[in-house]
Amino acid sequence: MEAYKALALQTTCHAVNALAPAAARAQILANIRRIERQIEASKRFIGRDLRLVVLPEYFASGFPMGESFALWQEKACFEIGGKEYEALSALAVQYDIYLSGNVYELDPHFPDLYFQSSFVIDPKGACILRYRRLNSMFAPTPHDVWDKYLEIYGLEGVFPVADTELGRLACIASEEILYPEIARCLMMRGAEVFLHATSEVGSPLLTQKGVAKLARAIENMAYVVSANSAGIAGIDIPFASTDGLSKIINYEGLVLCEAGYGESMVAHATIDINALRHHRQRPAMANFIARQRFELFAESYQTHSFYPPNTFETQKPDRHVFLQNIQRVIKQYMGTET
Repeated sequence: MEAYKALALQTTCHAVNALAPAAARAQILANIRRIERQIEASKRFIGRDLRLVVLPEYFASGFPMGESFALWQEKACFEIGGKEYEALSALAVQYDIYLSGNVYELDPHFPDLYFQSSFVIDPKGACILRYRRLNSMFAPTPHDVWDKYLEIYGLEGVFPVADTELGRLACIASEEILYPEIARCLMMRGAEVFLHATSEVGSPLLTQKGVAKLARAIENMAYVVSANSAGIAGIDIPFASTDGLSKIINYEGLVLCEAGYGESMVAHATIDINALRHHRQRPAMANFIARQRFELFAESYQTHSFYPPNTFETQKPDRHVFLQNIQRVIKQYMGTET
């Protein structure tokens, strides 16, 4: 398998919160066209072997700030096979890349909800991977409709891995880098390159997510391609609150490249899957995969339940429900629940 270049494109998010639905839809397509120009220029600079581009979280729309579920569905959520995905597919074909990012998405099986979805589109324009974020503070997740979601998509649909000419690709959404079980379940299914779309604090201090990216790479012996936003425009949160430090980390936890602040294509590096596979095949102390003993932990997970599943199986989504669930879980693990 030939080595190739990957790019964590650090680009500004132009949010649609202040816009009416029709204007919001136009802005989303304009955001995609703008990113297309940046990818074209980046590939010319980096070289023809740029084969993988990861976009930041919220790159198309921003995130809901008080909008009802119905309004956010109308103004910002992608339809599977809709014109927004068509535009992204055309981009991947035009520049012969695998393209990954994270958007809000509708699912016809769950008409009252939307999911925060990470995707991978291949150079032929096909969406070969769709991952729905599993941990979120105020957005619905598959866990909130767990039984029905499993019935429709199965567990492999919850933890999808795409076997490609670039290696086995998997997506991790935003703060989920802090939850080691997600990366671990993807690694169990063969993941070699974690595509991490995020919108987070870029600080000169070592952040929680910064630590987690290194840990996920080391413990799973995998690459992490982490694309952060270069600020969010169009909302009242100070623009540069989520800006900087997009990076690529190799399977030993070494940072191969890292962007500064502002829009940047600096976070690009070589991905060598052959070297990763050689590293995974070594019978050594540093082979953390081969030395892992899952049975030690399985019973503890099976016998403990904190955040409840199927929250929205029988009720309409409501932001207050998320807070109520979290408060109940805190009381449970603090031993104060009556």
